[in-house]
Amino acid sequence: MAKHFVLAAGGTGGHMVPAAALAAELIQRGHYVALVSDERGVRFPGLFEGIQTHILPAGRLTGGPIGYLKAARAMLNGRAMAIELYKSFRPDAVIGFGGYPALPALLGAFNHGIPTAVHEQNAVLGRVNRLVAGKVDAIATSYADVARLKPKLQAKTHLVGNPVRDAVLALRSKPYPLLEEDGIFRVLVTGGSQGASVLSQVVPDGLSMLPVAFRRRLQVTHQARIEDIEACRAKYAELSIAADLATYLPDMPEQLAWAHLVIARAGASTLAELTCAGRPAILVPLPSATDDHQTANAREMTQAGGARTIDQRHFTPVELAKQMQKLGLDPEALQNAAGRARACGRPDAVRDLANLVESLGDPLGDMPIGKPQPVKAAFA
Repeated sequence: MAKHFVLAAGGTGGHMVPAAALAAELIQRGHYVALVSDERGVRFPGLFEGIQTHILPAGRLTGGPIGYLKAARAMLNGRAMAIELYKSFRPDAVIGFGGYPALPALLGAFNHGIPTAVHEQNAVLGRVNRLVAGKVDAIATSYADVARLKPKLQAKTHLVGNPVRDAVLALRSKPYPLLEEDGIFRVLVTGGSQGASVLSQVVPDGLSMLPVAFRRRLQVTHQARIEDIEACRAKYAELSIAADLATYLPDMPEQLAWAHLVIARAGASTLAELTCAGRPAILVPLPSATDDHQTANAREMTQAGGARTIDQRHFTPVELAKQMQKLGLDPEALQNAAGRARACGRPDAVRDLANLVESLGDPLGDMPIGKPQPVKAAFA
């Protein structure tokens, strides 16, 4: 029986990409989907084409008492708009993916007794998900260890993983790209949907410190912020390192397919794609990320041996060159790291998440909704 689902997500790639993956899966199963987001979210190219979208006001809980008052007013307006939407769309469930635009959608669902769930992409429960965790019917997580998740909520918590696009999922069945001792060594540099200035500042100089024979083998694809791209392009040219630069990589699955090594932030979607495809990485967590969640995200893949994590305070050209040589000069070690990264992947995430949201309001029965081991709740 076809159902109606509202997916509510804040306007960053970390929230929007898994929401888009779930939307595609639900539509393929014959259901109807509507998206609730902010102005940033509805502008992501290619993610929600053909899906009805709605922008709800949602203030941020910042700025002291005045800021909180403005946020509360925006949330109430957003809730009222969500309730009006539900009168016509009549959702069977509302699914939040984090970010402030998800909050009024969930509040409207609570107001009308509509089944709800949240999906947490990071290894630390986000602010909005923390606010509603006690009221939603189910919590889906991407990691087995989740900080800021209260132990008493474990009974309704399910480990499903972080959904990725079909094009990334398809990479799992393809072998790690052949790496010959004197062949091209392909490096992908990405700061996620927001870019990362520190990568543009450090990576070119770090690669220039590699042995000449290794450096000449490099083929770099570098995603840079618009304000950094020309200076970064000039630096690569000055150092005679072959590099293609762009502010956005719409063909990210293709870029991952040929990459031997990825240098990246540790955002949730980036980690999900790296582990699904099985690509070794050097990770530089964003130090200003809320609750330092990127460092937490990187921990599983790093401990498994699929990545090396460098704190941004220590991310220098010298340190990058040292880590690059440890990985890149030994093809066998690099391929082993790729296998360890792949072992961390959860390729059934979108299936398990879709099964979970389909079951809202119904008995779970024998429907698979994730790996059987419980999620470790760590409230801190």
